[in-house]
Amino acid sequence: MPGNTQQLRGPVEYGFTGRVAAHFADHPAHGGQLPARVVRVDRNRIRVATADGLQGVPYPAAPPMPAGGDWVWLGPNPAGEPGIVAVLPRTSELSRKRAFEDSSEAQVLAANIDVVGVVVPVDRPLTHNRLERTLVAAWDSGAVPLVIITKADLAHIADDVVGKVVLQAAGADVVTTSAEQGDGLDELLARIPAGGTLVLLGPSGAGKSTLINALVGRKVQSTGEVRAADGRGRHTTASRELVPLPRGAVLMDTPGVRGFGLFDADDGMGEMFGDVEELFGQCRFSDCAHDSEPGCAVQAALADETLDTRRWASYLKLQRELAALNRRSDAAARRAYQREWHQKVVAAGRSQRAAERYRHT
Repeated sequence: MPGNTQQLRGPVEYGFTGRVAAHFADHPAHGGQLPARVVRVDRNRIRVATADGLQGVPYPAAPPMPAGGDWVWLGPNPAGEPGIVAVLPRTSELSRKRAFEDSSEAQVLAANIDVVGVVVPVDRPLTHNRLERTLVAAWDSGAVPLVIITKADLAHIADDVVGKVVLQAAGADVVTTSAEQGDGLDELLARIPAGGTLVLLGPSGAGKSTLINALVGRKVQSTGEVRAADGRGRHTTASRELVPLPRGAVLMDTPGVRGFGLFDADDGMGEMFGDVEELFGQCRFSDCAHDSEPGCAVQAALADETLDTRRWASYLKLQRELAALNRRSDAAARRAYQREWHQKVVAAGRSQRAAERYRHT
């Protein structure tokens, strides 16, 4: 087992820096021999990057299941083949609730990312609630949110869209780009730290693949046409995959996301709606429901229009969604506890019966 960072070799073009080497040194693993990063997770194999290049490895025999961007130790698996023997603790994690409504599980979209790029195209109407929802998840990930406006060359309303986005970005920086004309690309690259990882989030047809090709300098993603009727595009990206960028940065594209269910995003809500939650402390009553109580600072802000009605409605909707998810999670925890308790009772009964049989022999 390597004892210090000087002996560790990793995939530099996929973000292996001195900081990452120290992270590996702080988390040695039994059987771990080679640092690697998960580049892509397919149905049957996982592609990882090492200092010697890319290779495919089987799924690990035991949880946790790696996600794109994870740093892992490679070593002999139980079958004697090279495989993942440990997943390092994540420094950041972008998650969403799984697509089916009754789920209380998180779907990890990206791990160990530094910047979450929320892609907003100017050639379709701005969906305010979607932008807020995605920014809440971006803030909650532990990475830095960055709004990336695309296709600025296609619409004369670009300035209007930028203005609306800046108002809703809640402190996140906004970069305007045109992949076709090369505008804004250097500014975007400058926002990614050396060796850092940028993940792109946006709907199908938002221009993510075209932007990636422009950033990389060659065609690494196929692009598709956008339907004029509804502004939607085809999914030209089939899975999440890391792509090396100039200046030592790394990019992860994601398939177009139709919906973004929040998962345990209390920190993100505080970042995104800090102005709203600040009003709560100004209410006359500490248990104010912010409805019709006297001295409610929220209702006063709505009345004098310092708080936008749509923004307040969006906050309430997201809070209801998080509360429903917590209730499902609590219900799942109760069921797991009941199963565990039942197993203990059954095991105790078996032990008692065995003891009685022993006494009668």
